[in-house]
Amino acid sequence: MDGIEKIIDRISGDAQREVDDVLAQARAEADKILSQYQAQAQAEADDILTRGEKAAVERGERLASVAQLECRKEVLAAKQEVIEEAFQLAMDKLTQLPQEAYVSLLADLAVEASSKGNEKLIFSVADRARVGKAVVVAANEKLGDKGQLTLAQETRPMQGGFILSDGAVEVNCTFETLVRLQRGTLSTQVAGVLFD
Repeated sequence: MDGIEKIIDRISGDAQREVDDVLAQARAEADKILSQYQAQAQAEADDILTRGEKAAVERGERLASVAQLECRKEVLAAKQEVIEEAFQLAMDKLTQLPQEAYVSLLADLAVEASSKGNEKLIFSVADRARVGKAVVVAANEKLGDKGQLTLAQETRPMQGGFILSDGAVEVNCTFETLVRLQRGTLSTQVAGVLFD
């Protein structure tokens, strides 16, 4: 039986070596596959991380850009508010001129706006009572022989100035309208004075 045991031992040894070789090859193949997948996983992780970092930078830039835009909008709104206050202050100063200066200003406006010299001047209730007659007299004096302006019985709501009426045709010389018409031209200059 010694011979059979040797044959069995040799077959068993050969089988074990084959098993060990197959296992070694399988382990090597598994290690190779594992290494490939680890490299692929690392490459994908690096790619994801790079894309995430890039997206974070882009988002940060967008947020900074939006914040700058909002800041500019706020500054612009504040400047607009200050310019609005400047024009309102101009309106207040016009309506609060001393009576003599106010009458002279309105008379000059009436002379400039009058085309025929016989139109009617419509004032606010307060201005009609306070300066209406004086403005008509002063404007007629400045118009000379052509001056036949009259004070209208009608009044209208306005802060200052008047409306020159020739029947269906009216020339709006209210301070609100005059300031609004000059606003487009003067806003840039006012901003320059206020903010430069």
